[in-house]
Amino acid sequence: MPRNKTLECIGCPSIRALTFDSLGLIKVTEARSKQGGVPKVVERWGELDSSKCVLAASIDDRKFNPLLAVARKNGVVEVLNPLTGDCCVSISNVEDGSTTPEDDAISGLHLFKTHNLEEASRWSLRKVHALQTITICSMNEAHRSVPLSVGDVRSPDDIFCRSCTLFTCTIKGSATMKSIKLSTLPGESAQVDILKTWKVSSSGSILCSRVDESEKYALFGGKGVEMNVWNLDQCTKIWTAKPPKKDSLGIFTPTWFTSAAFLNKDDHRKFVAGTNSHQVRLYDISSQRRHVLSFDYKEAPIKAIAEDSDGNTIFIGTGSGDLASFDIRTGKLLGGFFGKCCGSVRSISRHPELPVIASCGLDGYLRFWNTKSRQLLAAVYLKQHLTSVVLDSNFSDEEIVSNAEVPEPQNGQTVENDDSDKEDEECYEKKKKRRSKEREARKSKKSKSKKSRKRLDDSDSD
Repeated sequence: MPRNKTLECIGCPSIRALTFDSLGLIKVTEARSKQGGVPKVVERWGELDSSKCVLAASIDDRKFNPLLAVARKNGVVEVLNPLTGDCCVSISNVEDGSTTPEDDAISGLHLFKTHNLEEASRWSLRKVHALQTITICSMNEAHRSVPLSVGDVRSPDDIFCRSCTLFTCTIKGSATMKSIKLSTLPGESAQVDILKTWKVSSSGSILCSRVDESEKYALFGGKGVEMNVWNLDQCTKIWTAKPPKKDSLGIFTPTWFTSAAFLNKDDHRKFVAGTNSHQVRLYDISSQRRHVLSFDYKEAPIKAIAEDSDGNTIFIGTGSGDLASFDIRTGKLLGGFFGKCCGSVRSISRHPELPVIASCGLDGYLRFWNTKSRQLLAAVYLKQHLTSVVLDSNFSDEEIVSNAEVPEPQNGQTVENDDSDKEDEECYEKKKKRRSKEREARKSKKSKSKKSRKRLDDSDSD
């Protein structure tokens, strides 16, 4: 049911989000604290095509030369530059003509970070003596290096990061790890090598998968597939969950997992999984095979789960548009997020530094929330059904000022910089006063309309 309650949006801090929708578009939304924290769509990449619906996305948001991987409905995986939207390489996940991309779509995608760092260290020994540094810094992407074009002279980090490792998993359980070496010369295509391939499950459908922070372990689950954990280095299954026991009436709940997340960055043994029967389960593979804690939330399937940085709090989104936070140690509901939300929540992304999460879903809205107060900070309508959202943790709206532009102190005087916090507070106060005036005007208008209707009723009765 849609919510009719309206709430004030106080604005969000400087943040950059990339959203993906069912028509294959990628939209970049930015909010700047010096402009009142109002998010705006600044770029749109791609063309409208339902066959290019984005099923999964993963970002390696390093400071220099970040990469973005996108899995589409037609079986194509693209590696993009998240700063410019340029496609670095496009890979087809369909190897033979026996199956169509729709029959065996990609359900899990991960772009490795540690493998890229290892590759970078190997490249550095051979390339550092022949490199020249070119760094382009702009107001939109402060302190971040942007490659010019193929064949141009690049920075060391640009050369080092011209390779990446990609992990994909399909609905039928085919897992693959690929090494991609991007070309640095014009006219040359990227080199793609299959490192490992194995079968995660021979029956059922894999609907959720997640790689831990160390990128050594991955968990899988789905419809008819119990949660299981794999060692990615050895491609071996190290743990499989047991289904829950029958209830007091002897009814067995069928296995149907829809989302999952690891709890702690340093510990792969604890993770949370959401089911289609509106249940959240906590697993500890070092303790037992069955879940150690479970609780129900609302009456709709759990569609998205994200972990907080403290390792004890999780954020849950349902198919009916409900969003809430729980203390997973006790299963206690900390509270629901306040805001107008009327579509299924499909993705939740937690900012690694700021107390902000971003959520999106089928209602076409991208929303930013405060994790502590659970208040709606801002919302942007993006028109299409949204499938996923990722946050750029290195985004900054600070303008770079050269040393020549900074005045030097003279005669013992000190030069004070502009206080950005005061500017933000003034902007917030102005915005608050304007909205209060608008609210009072609406109330007076409603009272006048009520009085006029009452007069008409009295005249009719007479």
